[in-house]
Amino acid sequence: MRNPIFILLSIGFIILGCKENKTQSKPNKMAEVVAVHDEVMPRMSEIGKLVAKLKPMADSTETGLPYLKAMQDLQDAHAAMMDWMKGFGDRFDYEEIMEGKPLNEQKQAWLEEEEIKVIAMRDQVSASIAAAEELLK
Repeated sequence: MRNPIFILLSIGFIILGCKENKTQSKPNKMAEVVAVHDEVMPRMSEIGKLVAKLKPMADSTETGLPYLKAMQDLQDAHAAMMDWMKGFGDRFDYEEIMEGKPLNEQKQAWLEEEEIKVIAMRDQVSASIAAAEELLK
């Protein structure tokens, strides 16, 4: 006779494996939105470094204004990320975001809105970083 603990563990791994394969084979909107966030989040440190490089050159003179604008654009992009995360977290709970808990109709509509917002935020972050890097060349 087999060990009952071994059997229970085996069943658990089979169920877990099936659940993982199901979620991996069928990407969902929540996963896509979170993936955009996860793509952008590491760039927040780039923003901080670029702001630090621009700050000594940024002032209200004709020469300093482009650096001031680039610095402000970076800070606005950083704020956009923080605002998006706050708003997203206010609309969805952990289980919905991380565990695939089903969304009601209202939350499905919100998720569509959040996808548009996160893409716009990603584009803002990318554009501000690219502009600052070009200016610093």
